[in-house]
Amino acid sequence: MLLDRRTFTTMAAASVTAATVLSGRSRAAGRSPFRAVAFDGFPVIDPRPVSARLEEMFPGMGAELGAVWRTRQFEYGWLRTLGGKYADFWRVTEDALLFAAKATKISLSPEQRDRLMQTYLELKAWPDVAPALVQLRAAGLRLAFLSNFTAPMLDAVIRNSGLEGLFEEHLSTDKVAAFKPDARAYQMGVDAFGLKKEEIIFAAFAGWDVAGAKWFGYPTFWVNRTNASAEELGVTPDGAGAGLHDLVAFATAR
Repeated sequence: MLLDRRTFTTMAAASVTAATVLSGRSRAAGRSPFRAVAFDGFPVIDPRPVSARLEEMFPGMGAELGAVWRTRQFEYGWLRTLGGKYADFWRVTEDALLFAAKATKISLSPEQRDRLMQTYLELKAWPDVAPALVQLRAAGLRLAFLSNFTAPMLDAVIRNSGLEGLFEEHLSTDKVAAFKPDARAYQMGVDAFGLKKEEIIFAAFAGWDVAGAKWFGYPTFWVNRTNASAEELGVTPDGAGAGLHDLVAFATAR
């Protein structure tokens, strides 16, 4: 069923189940209309070690530093895309960290900067990811990252998590020099899979990415791991859930 806005905005992440969207033709044929899933990074990648490392290095200040850092990461990406001054997500992440340290009046040594940046190359997948990906592949769905992360950052997560062989070539925004939600970024999924938009589920982590993917035309599933509030951007996802088990139910429903 289509997820209505009232249900969507009031759901609890612990109890939500996946919504299902099926075209009339696919429903009559008894098969899912979906043939691929394009993943944002964070439905797969667990970022919590970054927060833990910040608090370990800067006790009592880690949460504030992390909040500013995360906000600037994406703001800098959007600004660089709008201004035609693209730099990859690794560079944007480092620049955002330097700004966050200044904004929170934290003295950040080069060694501390490098240690925090290295944390991104040590990240692993969320615990529910591997079995869900195997289920999706077994159902005949093709899988790829469509992410602002650089290819080396995505490679590191796959290597750290033992996910080799499950994903097709990474669709990093480096390929088009434009961060999401620019349409050029989302177009990579259509081009790489060679499928229609309506055959590709976009699995988003952030509410703004839900909006961007829906504006582009993808059926969109919100992997709302943090039980975040919906953005006020005039769209809702086609489905939502607290983890990848909900995505599997959505993607494979007959």
